[in-house]
Amino acid sequence: MEDRLYEEIPSLDLADFTAGDPARKAKFVEDLGAAYNTIGFVAVRNHYLKDELAKKLYDVIKRFFALPGETKGKYEIPGLSGQRGYIGKGKEHARGRNTGDLKEFYHVGQEVTGDDPIKSEYPDNVWPAELPEFRDISLEVYRQLEKTGVEMLRAIALYLGLPENYFDSKVKHGNSILRPIHYYPIENPDAVPADAVRAAEHGDINLITLLMGASADGLQVLRRDGKWIPITALPEQLVVNVGDMLERLTNKKLKSTIHRVVNPPRHLMNTPRYSIPFFMHPRSEMSLAALKGCVDSSHPKLWDDITAGEFLNQRLKEIGLKK
Repeated sequence: MEDRLYEEIPSLDLADFTAGDPARKAKFVEDLGAAYNTIGFVAVRNHYLKDELAKKLYDVIKRFFALPGETKGKYEIPGLSGQRGYIGKGKEHARGRNTGDLKEFYHVGQEVTGDDPIKSEYPDNVWPAELPEFRDISLEVYRQLEKTGVEMLRAIALYLGLPENYFDSKVKHGNSILRPIHYYPIENPDAVPADAVRAAEHGDINLITLLMGASADGLQVLRRDGKWIPITALPEQLVVNVGDMLERLTNKKLKSTIHRVVNPPRHLMNTPRYSIPFFMHPRSEMSLAALKGCVDSSHPKLWDDITAGEFLNQRLKEIGLKK
């Protein structure tokens, strides 16, 4: 495997994987694996989320976050550990930190169809009455990102020497979350804790994260030589990165790279930033035990066995969403 330091994250074309050309498909798998071995991030075009639909969601979430605090607060439901509905300012912090991030966000989760018993594990989605269109737009974005995520996981499976559909049943009705985020304007930077940032450095909990273009710069990824490099999702691209669950499953063959959202320059702290990641989770019963093909004498097993559901609960406590 070529050991390289990327100056920017690689850009791939998902159509190479889905078009039915074996050579293009194999090249996509190889390039994806090389990127996920090192930087842990890629940008992908020709995915299933159309820019027009993404724009509709951005429009509606900007209107939601502009509502009065007491209105938004109606949708912050006690007892859900922040897994559905609104999560207020400063409630979440990075693992290992106590200072809350300078953000508020909303969680949209899986809508289970049919008689799959996993439905009983998920709370119902919470929808703001003030914006009736929020529901249909959010769920359509959710479906298109989930569909894209399935294709990315198929490529990952092939790279790992697994059957192409290895992940399909594991993510069907998985505990995935769509998270519109508002990094709210700070009118007086001196009034917030000195170490407060929009999103402190962290790895994502899930299998993979799919991120549509944000409204402003600020996302950075930590290269393994210690250099932070900026990431921008261009129009019609998604940024797709490895999460901690996939890193654990692959015994760190695929890298869940630390990333952050830095504060803008002081004179721009009074400007907002919006971002909408999709955190793709498997079903809770999926085992994250290291794959046999990822463990050998040179790569001993790094972690104890755990299920995805157990791992998620552990992490929700660590970041302050679950008591």
